[in-house]
Amino acid sequence: MTDDPKTLVSTGWLAKHLKDPDMRVLDASWYLPDAGRDPKAEYDAAHIPGARFFDIEDISDARSDLPHMAPPVEKFMSRMRAMGVGDGHQIVVYDGAGLMSAARVWWLFKLMGQDNVAVLDGGLPKWVAEGNATEDMPPIPRDRHMTVRVQNHLVRDVTQVAHASKLGDPQIVDARAPARFRGDAPEPREGLRAGHIPKSRNVHYEALLNADKTMKTPDETRAVFEAAGVDLAKPVITSCGSGVTAAILALALERMGHTDWSLYDGSWAEWGMFPTVPVATGEA
Repeated sequence: MTDDPKTLVSTGWLAKHLKDPDMRVLDASWYLPDAGRDPKAEYDAAHIPGARFFDIEDISDARSDLPHMAPPVEKFMSRMRAMGVGDGHQIVVYDGAGLMSAARVWWLFKLMGQDNVAVLDGGLPKWVAEGNATEDMPPIPRDRHMTVRVQNHLVRDVTQVAHASKLGDPQIVDARAPARFRGDAPEPREGLRAGHIPKSRNVHYEALLNADKTMKTPDETRAVFEAAGVDLAKPVITSCGSGVTAAILALALERMGHTDWSLYDGSWAEWGMFPTVPVATGEA
């Protein structure tokens, strides 16, 4: 793969740059409740040397009833300062699943106007499988200011998505498993209707990953989107269950050079709850 410090880097690249003075590594592991995993406990037991723990549930908008919505700017800045992450840093985000929640944090940094941020391809499992070191002590952070310029074009709300659904433009692409998209499988969150946003397409995030949870090549991911009926000449809104795996689609699009994308932060946790928006079932 081609290492790109703005999208995706290999474990080999990180091993080479881990000791760089301006490198900041973040463990952004997060799991659905039914996974039975505790990301913070796993971080405390073993993480990539120097990594800080990025708590997706904590660094979010506490005023919202929806799960882990993007935090207000002030909260993001103060949390990053306390973690010693700021201007001039190269950030690498990883997770314990291989490549799942790390992409969400990549998107969050992009939303906050940070460009030098990449996801670790294959994450902690690949890092450990290759015999790289881990440690159990958290680093001692030094305050660092971060200049935030919110990139509003990278996020969409329910009104904007409803408009796109009506017009069929931008295209909406849903990262959930096909059975959830069709409405055949129940949603992991209670009280949500089953199905998908009308006129949306389905690209299950796992279709973009290899068996070892590394991302397929840009040519391979392009083929997956096209096979799902996505017109890559048009802008794309990515969606999923709660805005986490939608970011994997965004990361794949960015790597392919398709930069006209945004992420529906509320995703199905919001759409599936609103009685006034329509829901489609069956195939796209």
